[in-house]
Amino acid sequence: MITEPSPPASVRKKVDRDEVFVEFTKSICPVCKAVIDAQVNVRDDKVYLRKRCREHGEFEALVYGDATMYFDSVRFNKPGTIPLEFQTEVVDGCPLDCGLCPEHKQHACLGIIEVNTNCNLDCPICFADSGHQPDGYSLSLEQVDRMLDVFVASEGEAEVIMLSGGEPTIHPQIIEIIELCKTKRIKTVNLNTNGIRMASDVDFVNRLGELKVNVYLQFDGFKVGTHRAIRGKDLRERKRRALDNCANAGLTVTLVAAVERGMNEDEVGDIIRYGIEHPAVRSIAFQPVTHSGRHVEFDPMTRLTNSDIIHLVAEQLPEWFRTDDFFPVPCCFPTCRSISYCLVDGGNVLPITRMVNPEDYLDYVTNRVMPDMQVRTALEKLYSASAMPGTAQMTDQLECATCGIDLPEALRDLASKAFMIVIQDFQDPYTLNVKQLMKCCVEEITPDGRMIPFCAYNSVGYREQVREQMSGVGIPTLVPNAQPLQAMLEVTRYGSKTVRTDGGGNGDAPADGSGHAPRDGTNTGKGLRSGGSGGVPPQRQ
Repeated sequence: MITEPSPPASVRKKVDRDEVFVEFTKSICPVCKAVIDAQVNVRDDKVYLRKRCREHGEFEALVYGDATMYFDSVRFNKPGTIPLEFQTEVVDGCPLDCGLCPEHKQHACLGIIEVNTNCNLDCPICFADSGHQPDGYSLSLEQVDRMLDVFVASEGEAEVIMLSGGEPTIHPQIIEIIELCKTKRIKTVNLNTNGIRMASDVDFVNRLGELKVNVYLQFDGFKVGTHRAIRGKDLRERKRRALDNCANAGLTVTLVAAVERGMNEDEVGDIIRYGIEHPAVRSIAFQPVTHSGRHVEFDPMTRLTNSDIIHLVAEQLPEWFRTDDFFPVPCCFPTCRSISYCLVDGGNVLPITRMVNPEDYLDYVTNRVMPDMQVRTALEKLYSASAMPGTAQMTDQLECATCGIDLPEALRDLASKAFMIVIQDFQDPYTLNVKQLMKCCVEEITPDGRMIPFCAYNSVGYREQVREQMSGVGIPTLVPNAQPLQAMLEVTRYGSKTVRTDGGGNGDAPADGSGHAPRDGTNTGKGLRSGGSGGVPPQRQ
């Protein structure tokens, strides 16, 4: 007699994951900065980067707040341009050989020279970890000269050099440095400043006007709470005076707003209105706070991203902008930066996308029709990290892009009517994706002659390396001030965070042979300050 088997008490069923796997890549551990594997996933129409360090566990961060925008941007990935010279050779692989190394996929649209580390502010949010510090460094004119020569040798005719810090206007030779830049084959000089000196030193501002410098002015909003939370003091009146002095000197200004969740995202629209109305302002750059260096405690899962800023602009200024008025920048990885151009006449604002559809010219993947190459070239230069408002080059590019369009009479003077809004989400130790980093077109030029992608410089350990070399003072490995890491953090002498020394270790991952890091012949498990080469200059023949 055959006995039938009893049915199981319960039947297990397979279930689908709650996310879509998009790609496998590499990143770094936010704590020890070792290179680790990572994956990009989509969940609830948001894009996340998840990674695991053998020593410090799993990390996850929001990298794009709108998955549809993220995927739409991929078509606008322009082929990179090979620089004339590379500064390092490939030894350990990205991101440990910066740079630029021969594996980097793009030239430098914009070079940055930080002329000092000291500042006349001690901002609670500062990716450079600058302030009133006795142990920093200040570059000599000779050092800057050599760094500029590296930039020009790599580019031939360089597009934009940005002088930054610290606070560059307190450098005793800043005018001489700007004059030196003007003798090189560099089209545009930007001065990145908090505006404190420009608010009171009219002669200094007038000299900048004579030198035709573009001013990149820190400008985070209008509420006293915003200023105190981001800059440590109320700077509103000094910002206003600085801008008025710039207008009187004929300077063009870009307002640069660091935007942090819960602080000033409600002021995005007001900043644009103010910029459009002020005679000195020709563009605005919104930067979701980069959680490198010094910053307030944050949640990596709710951080602001490019798409969040785009939605905020459209929500706060619906009479002027839609989300599709912002277009990905093709020269870098398209999810890194978005730009909108508009023509302004009084209270009338007309986005360029209502007249020309950039998608018809800058879709490098699905476009089946050969576009007008003159228009494509003009748009490529407009939607670039090197685009500078108020310059003759931008006017020419706008005229080419809008050629044949019957513009209203009031808007035909493109040189004075054009206005640009840039949104740039720089990567930090939580969000670093090597795929995007390899196409970075904004490079830090170092005193030893390297050109290091900006996000690598701030995230991987290069900033600490250079500061240590230049100042002779030991610099700890910096760690993001993230909510999940609070138990292991302590404050550095600059106000940034590092791993606790009371039993928490120094945050350096072992290079090999310790049971933690894999022995696989790649750079996985290595960190810049614990086994990586840190950029090896190629041998000259």
